[in-house]
Amino acid sequence: MSTLTPTPAGTAPGTGSRVPALGGRTGVLALTFVHARINLVETFRIPAALIGSLVFPGLSLLFFVVPQRTVADNPEFATQAVIALSVFALMSNSLFSFGLNISANREQPWDPYLRTLPVPGVSRVLGQIFSTGLMGLVSILPVIAIGALFTAAEASVLGVLGGLVALGISALPFMFIGISIGYSMSSKAAIAVVQIVMFALAFAGGLFLPPYLFADWLDTLSKLLPSRQAREFVIWAVQGGELEPWVWIGILVWTAVTFALALRLFRRDEGRRYH
Repeated sequence: MSTLTPTPAGTAPGTGSRVPALGGRTGVLALTFVHARINLVETFRIPAALIGSLVFPGLSLLFFVVPQRTVADNPEFATQAVIALSVFALMSNSLFSFGLNISANREQPWDPYLRTLPVPGVSRVLGQIFSTGLMGLVSILPVIAIGALFTAAEASVLGVLGGLVALGISALPFMFIGISIGYSMSSKAAIAVVQIVMFALAFAGGLFLPPYLFADWLDTLSKLLPSRQAREFVIWAVQGGELEPWVWIGILVWTAVTFALALRLFRRDEGRRYH
């Protein structure tokens, strides 16, 4: 004679203790890693999609900086060039990963289906951030390797660790800009807009040319951009010196404004498609 065990309220039969864990910290963390792993698998299924993020920053350093021995043989200038292209690598990875992935996912039937599952939305967001952050770290490795092998760039271990932390902080506005692009337009439009935004921020932000070569008006304009602020912030973290107020104030303002914009566009997308 079999005995039926009462099913706890809110627990589906046969699921045991797994369902309650989904709402706990363990469940959220586990689902976050699942989403991050799936995002990485989807990215690596198309190796050509990695070329722009992983290869272009390293090639830029190899072709534009290494041949200029006046810069490459100067430890200070070479280190700043490596930092500038590391910022570019992280910026391009953030814009492309968030902008294109979100816009493409919104056009797929799989995305609305995911929202019907009993999974907290924070797991999907954190999973996207973790996978994009990991790809961002991988994208700066070729830059650091080429800089170490072919230039006089140098930094202490503490400086490198401080630079990685500064890179992570200064990348927040680029992530939120990418999210805003992803939730505001189609995938075809997002490709063009991401490229325009990326190259505009890179050139005007001093990531390809050092700001001391800029005209006065361009140098003033450059200080208002998150790319220039990120460059100066990471240089300060690695090489030390004085941190100008416009750098950290600008990062805080850009982070707050782009976060508010991304949140507004996310809610607008929710209202249009799910209500």
